[in-house]
Amino acid sequence: MQNNFYFKGNFSNIYKKPSNNSEVTSQLLYGEKFKILSKSKNWIKIKTFFDNYVGYIKNLKYVKKFNPVYKVYSLKTRIFKKPKIITNSWLPLGSKLSIIEENKFYVKIDKNKWIKKKDLKKIDHIEKNYTKIFKKFLNINYIWGGKTYKGIDCSALLQIFFIYNNKFYPRDTTDQIKFSKGKLKKTFKKGDIIFWKGHVAICLNSNQLIHAYGPKKKVLIMPIIQTINRIKKTAKLSVKKIYNIKSL
Repeated sequence: MQNNFYFKGNFSNIYKKPSNNSEVTSQLLYGEKFKILSKSKNWIKIKTFFDNYVGYIKNLKYVKKFNPVYKVYSLKTRIFKKPKIITNSWLPLGSKLSIIEENKFYVKIDKNKWIKKKDLKKIDHIEKNYTKIFKKFLNINYIWGGKTYKGIDCSALLQIFFIYNNKFYPRDTTDQIKFSKGKLKKTFKKGDIIFWKGHVAICLNSNQLIHAYGPKKKVLIMPIIQTINRIKKTAKLSVKKIYNIKSL
């Protein structure tokens, strides 16, 4: 079985089981590479190349050949039927694009699908300023398993920075905690990643953090110490590990 495929839908839920009623565990972005582990009429079991994530997607919208030259840098970019003729479809940040045609302002990615160049960067672009990526999601809804403008969870908010820069980082908080050594401390600085059991936040400076916070149902900037105390009081969880994003 051919085992290198690329997803060509806007984005897709990845389900724990082959059912629409199953838990959504993550999402697959446009242009993302995956292997097919098994296949049925309606569903395929996949393993993503970026983070080795396993789950089920609907059996449609993927191709064997794909040569990405751009990627989406905006939180979302609109798909146009033709230049200046809009649709109601969008692609999320981190989507990788193979190009059929381009002009000064647009690129064509598929039949009747054009994207504005101003929302894109070259595929090899590296964004070192991680706060720019995280702040794009400010006030976006918290959704378990999400990693797009439609909704995102806490571990995906951290992972999306690495997805954009094409650098491996685990999907789930449990694996993220294990991935790098860290230590507990009482003072914080920009780039510190704070882990609790089942939750993660990133420090924007010595006083504030950003996270996709379930109880508030969106991505928020909050005071670090107040947040630590709040999570300890409401969820009975203490900080497990702290390490800095620059060490990854």
